[in-house]
Amino acid sequence: MEKFKKLFAAVVTLGAMALTTTITPVYAADLEAPDALVKRISQEVLDIAKGDKDIQGGNQTRVLQVVEEKILPFVDFQKMTALAAGRFWRTATPEQQKKLTTEFRSLLVYTYSGAISQVRDQKVEFRPMRSDPADTDVEVRSQVLQSRGEPIQINYRLEKTGAGWRIYDVNVLGAWLVETYKSTFAAEIGRGGVDGLIKALSDKNRKLADSTAKAKAAS
Repeated sequence: MEKFKKLFAAVVTLGAMALTTTITPVYAADLEAPDALVKRISQEVLDIAKGDKDIQGGNQTRVLQVVEEKILPFVDFQKMTALAAGRFWRTATPEQQKKLTTEFRSLLVYTYSGAISQVRDQKVEFRPMRSDPADTDVEVRSQVLQSRGEPIQINYRLEKTGAGWRIYDVNVLGAWLVETYKSTFAAEIGRGGVDGLIKALSDKNRKLADSTAKAKAAS
């Protein structure tokens, strides 16, 4: 149950987790506030999950589709990956950085999409955000309310970019995602270098993809 809470909270809080390939500058007047952005995306995901029979039935293909369409445009995966890799990111080649970002993105998508089919009557409540209009890095705080159990505390870190606000870290039940993966990344790099980490993530993603394919075939 505790593991499920962490997964569900991460999905909801990320709200929209996609790496955009093109960045279109926006004017300040058109920039959606970071707390409004996360709230809107989170609600969209919840509404879809609650009303989609395929998702409620555990159809992972449909879940991944929703993740790609709704949960992927507002997360800066490159920054998230760079922070998780720490000092090793600076010594990695551009090609290694690209591959590492791609594999980490896939891992997060597979890991957190599995919780969407578990959505039932949960609601997300946001706390007032304390920030200055000039801030370019903020934290949005919220909690997931459930009919059973204690509320799940979740926080997001967002950075203002030329394309608007982008999520680059999430805190679930007191643990920041980047810090959680930093130790894992360092251990893998210590064993096999950056290429070893890329391979480890690729192998994990392959297993997750196979599981998804088997689940689809069985449905």
